[in-house]
Amino acid sequence: MLLLEEIYAFGHENIKATHHSTLEVTTENYLTKKGDCIIGIRANKSAFLLSSKTKEFLRCNFSTLKVVIEVGEQSDAFICYGSNRLSFLNKTSIVFRKSKYIDDRTVGILCNKAASDIDRRIVAKLKDPSCKLVLKIFKT
Repeated sequence: MLLLEEIYAFGHENIKATHHSTLEVTTENYLTKKGDCIIGIRANKSAFLLSSKTKEFLRCNFSTLKVVIEVGEQSDAFICYGSNRLSFLNKTSIVFRKSKYIDDRTVGILCNKAASDIDRRIVAKLKDPSCKLVLKIFKT
């Protein structure tokens, strides 16, 4: 596997990670209770800020990526796919989806996990605003 991207984000007391079809990190510095797909805020990158190398790879139909979520010693991972329809225009968020739906925030589709599938020990830690999350995107 080749590491394409590392994204850093932080926890928040309102993190629930209960959404059944999406998973998101955002550059925003706040989170309402409605944001049930969000696993991290204050991210250092959005879809727009991903490297050109990452975007080029993900714009290939069915390019396969592995996403690893690390919080301290805990980690979880999922697989998803790219699409030539990805635009990477959103300057606030990165979204991974179980479906084929694509908007300007979408970075991966047909994921085998969403927010609700993430290890609940990780989600519990992410309720602490000082908790740092590392999201690594690998080319497989």
